[in-house]
Amino acid sequence: MKPLLFAALMMAVVTHAAAEGVEVGKPSALRTIIPAEQLEQQAGKQYRDMLKQADARQALAPAGHPQLVRLHTIARRILPHAARFNPRAAQWHWEVNLIGSKQINAFCMPGGKIAFYTGLLNTLKLTDDEVAMIMGHEIAHALREHAREQAAKSSLTGLAGDVLSLLASGSRYGDLANIAISAGEGLAVRAFSRDDERDADLIGMELAARGGFDPRAGITLWEKMGKASKGAPPEFLSTHPSNDRRIQDIRQHLPDVMPLYERAQPSLQ
Repeated sequence: MKPLLFAALMMAVVTHAAAEGVEVGKPSALRTIIPAEQLEQQAGKQYRDMLKQADARQALAPAGHPQLVRLHTIARRILPHAARFNPRAAQWHWEVNLIGSKQINAFCMPGGKIAFYTGLLNTLKLTDDEVAMIMGHEIAHALREHAREQAAKSSLTGLAGDVLSLLASGSRYGDLANIAISAGEGLAVRAFSRDDERDADLIGMELAARGGFDPRAGITLWEKMGKASKGAPPEFLSTHPSNDRRIQDIRQHLPDVMPLYERAQPSLQ
């Protein structure tokens, strides 16, 4: 299946005032230890290997699959705003694929390689606005180069035996599943820090809002996540913020992004 590329869409330039939207700090300078191009090439290879494996299992959604068409439609509205947070994203060859699996998960690898699992869409019965919040969140991990930062830390500490296991930015929604991204075996994906997750939540909200998706959907999304992840460890035992904390942060920052959402509505009429 020929992947859907979004590079042309990324040439759109966002020129709104800097005061609009969420405020996040600068990305970690530590990430520059790892060459971005090298990491993106490795991610691209693993992504292709993953798609080949899924295709061999007849688990890769074909081009006309309704859920894949839905994901592509949502991505087309979000991706033109990605370069606002990382200028290099305008040159990425964005791809979105859907894999048949009960896993409740999604991820975006360095370089813009996105995958959703059918378990996430079907089990939680997500609306388009909720899907956009997840997609924005995962894209934000790639834009902020959180995997690159993790790889840099691992190279300094010598704690990681395989840097490739850090390539996928797959947030473990509800800690229900890890993402299999390697060719031939599943590699456990290290969870991002709470600060990384918070940044991705906020940037994801803004990306979704600029694409015309209701950022208030983040509240219902995490309510669904909370119901799906009963028995998950308390916040102090997890690298992820609690669902309640995420909902609190979303409510706090809605005034920052609601004007962007409302402004986007006329263009969608």
